[in-house]
Amino acid sequence: MSGRERAFVTRHTRLRPVPGLEEVRLHLADEVLPLWRAVGEADGVGDPPLPYWAFAWVGGLAIGRYLRDHPEVVAGRRVLDFASGSGLCAIRATLSGAAGVHAADIDPYAVAAIGLNARANRCSVSVTGHDLLAEPAPDVDVLLAGDCWYEAGLAARVQPWLEEAASRGIRVLAGDAGRRYLPLERLHEVASYTVRTTTELEDLALKRGHVFELR
Repeated sequence: MSGRERAFVTRHTRLRPVPGLEEVRLHLADEVLPLWRAVGEADGVGDPPLPYWAFAWVGGLAIGRYLRDHPEVVAGRRVLDFASGSGLCAIRATLSGAAGVHAADIDPYAVAAIGLNARANRCSVSVTGHDLLAEPAPDVDVLLAGDCWYEAGLAARVQPWLEEAASRGIRVLAGDAGRRYLPLERLHEVASYTVRTTTELEDLALKRGHVFELR
């Protein structure tokens, strides 16, 4: 990970337990707008990507709870946490006994945050900033995808990629709050949880997070 991005993450976040998953600690921010502006200033751009990596999202929280309740889903298996953000799902998969965990996110600050968060939780997680959607999903047993359906363009790219992975026998688990672009007809719900998130990103502090498996 880049030293510049790593220093930025540690300067603008606080390491703290995740609500509802207190066994996991993440570098999290309190407010999104000041952090978003700080990213823009650091990179010299006026409209940087939102710092999704600095918050625990509903879908990721739901997947984390599911893996804690059902460690057998990933225990002894190779796991990919796609669009990992903070690395929450990757870390929880490691704590649940996964044989090998990989995390992917195209945001360089997310790559730095995942590395820092994995180290804080004494977890071994390999991280890539490569855009995996440009190629077939890697050879893993379980693929985790949290909060990928909040925007039409991303959802349109992610869904066929996940379906191709599922067609190869990869177990695909998706976490989401039930957003507009979620293709419910292609999914089977396996669990749901009330999770505490932040009103910086969601309309309510308590949201219902769902875990789905691709049909």
